[in-house]
Amino acid sequence: MQNTPNKPLHQPDADALFRYQVVSTILAQEQMGQLRPQAIQIVADMVHITPNNTTKKVSHRTLYRWLAAFEARGFAGLQSAQRPHTPSSVVIPVSVTDFLKQEKMADPQASIPELIRRAAGNELTEPDQSIHRSTVWRSLKRMGVDTTRARARKDRDCRRFSFPHRMDMVMCDGKHFRAGAARLRRVALFFIDDASRTVLGVKVGTTESTELFLNGLYQILHRYGTMTTLFVDNGSGFIAHDAIDVLRNLNILFIHGTAGYPQGRGKIERFNRTASDQMLRLLDGNPDIDPDCSSLELRLWHYLHGQYNDTPHGSLDGNTPWSRFKDDSTPLRFHQPPEALLKAFVLNRSRTVSNDHVISFNGVRYEVPRGLASSKITIQHNPLDNSVGIIHQNRTVRLSPLDAQANARDKRAKTSAPDEEPARNISKTSAQMAFDREHRPIVGIDGGFSLPNPSNTSPEKDQP
Repeated sequence: MQNTPNKPLHQPDADALFRYQVVSTILAQEQMGQLRPQAIQIVADMVHITPNNTTKKVSHRTLYRWLAAFEARGFAGLQSAQRPHTPSSVVIPVSVTDFLKQEKMADPQASIPELIRRAAGNELTEPDQSIHRSTVWRSLKRMGVDTTRARARKDRDCRRFSFPHRMDMVMCDGKHFRAGAARLRRVALFFIDDASRTVLGVKVGTTESTELFLNGLYQILHRYGTMTTLFVDNGSGFIAHDAIDVLRNLNILFIHGTAGYPQGRGKIERFNRTASDQMLRLLDGNPDIDPDCSSLELRLWHYLHGQYNDTPHGSLDGNTPWSRFKDDSTPLRFHQPPEALLKAFVLNRSRTVSNDHVISFNGVRYEVPRGLASSKITIQHNPLDNSVGIIHQNRTVRLSPLDAQANARDKRAKTSAPDEEPARNISKTSAQMAFDREHRPIVGIDGGFSLPNPSNTSPEKDQP
């Protein structure tokens, strides 16, 4: 359907994507056999990394609330409610909120119940007036007062895990290396099945970008089906909003492993050491190696499926990773229909069209069809090929980057002539009336060439 300014936009916010990341960690802990209270305790003790690369801890009460909302309404339950912003409170008087703000800033360690008692001690509240601490907390947050309290770091549950079946968990990690005589920097993203230790695929690029990660993920899903949980490290391409949004569309649980989060890290680091000893270290400075990313990807693919996956593994009782993977009785789960997989990678983003029919996305300007100036539209971004398009007049239109040099020389389109304005009755002013009276024309409006009146003319008079 056609984009209209009044059409609702379906774009998840960063807070909802972070909540989905945390809820995925809880569900993954339950999948490993933990009871829900134990899973909540483990996740509450973790220090989570937000998509903005900041650390954050989540309380037990919030985790239960997020989990209940996700189980009841899915991802929509994790979206933030749009509420009108008020700088203070509509429940607590201004004199009380000002006092609470001053006390909290003067004594940051004071709890909210203590602040309420201080307000009552100063007779700022009525004796029978009850102020809920949640109301005070929200008022302080709206006023920009920091309400967090320093807490001692607790030991986290760092037990190692191993999933029993294939595609229960897939681990993804980037390994940086150098290749070719010029020693160019490259990174390889490896996708490793946790149960069988099979390396499902590899993607080579120049940096750990979101596009590189999503292209590798699409190849794995297309070839082996979907996984239940995906474990990634602290790479910038993994924790970007687009990457989490795609995983949410695919219903894949997401675990973000930090540097101090050992679950899964030991297996990844052990594989990285093996791959470096057997393959990657021999690429550095080698003049026989083509440093092109496609060429390196082909070499690594041949190494993985021709050597590593067919070599007996110490943790698999002497079995090879590929034999353990193919002998697993758990069926692979593919998206049906196949077009649904590609559709899950298309992300909706909102942009405002400028007066000259241009939008900006990821630092690139795109031209949009005419008629959408100064309106908000929903664009469809496909990170697999980095294309941008919109639905315009019931068809998909792929947008092209702005070519300002071509526009400077291209002929302009001809526009239809504007409709003539209807004649208006303009009243004469007194000055115009005086001018017409003083300067009458010598002849009448017909110029003195009026035809004779036919009623006064007879045929006899016209005859000679």
